[in-house]
Amino acid sequence: IKWVAPEKIHITLKFLGEVKEGLITDIQEKLAPVCAGRDIFTVTIKGAGAFPDFKYPNVLWIGIDESEELKRLYEDIEDVLSKLGFEKENRKFSPHLTIGRIKDRNGIEPVIKEIYTFKDAFFGSIDVNEILLMRSVLKSEGAEYSKIAGFRLK
Repeated sequence: IKWVAPEKIHITLKFLGEVKEGLITDIQEKLAPVCAGRDIFTVTIKGAGAFPDFKYPNVLWIGIDESEELKRLYEDIEDVLSKLGFEKENRKFSPHLTIGRIKDRNGIEPVIKEIYTFKDAFFGSIDVNEILLMRSVLKSEGAEYSKIAGFRLK
């Protein structure tokens, strides 16, 4: 299991993939008004699981309860970025914090059993006060993130 460093744990609202440099300003201009009038809101951190499931896990995660505010934010981001040609997501929005990626399933049963015991656990809640546009560069040691822009909520 390759565990995610705590400082790299985040909620992905929209993964854009490879983006041409010239489009980054357009993305920022579309995201700014989506975030500008939005109030700070709270999300609940609850439950643990695996994608696609506990039987054949590839990704281990901690859940985020889908609040109305988070769902609306996600939908608004999907809408404005679709106007720039980014495809809307086909899968249901499933907010989560990735905590580990499984490279080899040999010997992981004890870890999976332990994570399963937290499937309904309550871990707390956090205030969402900023939305970040991040650059992600995949390297052999994992993803390297850098902030492109931040959009403060009020």
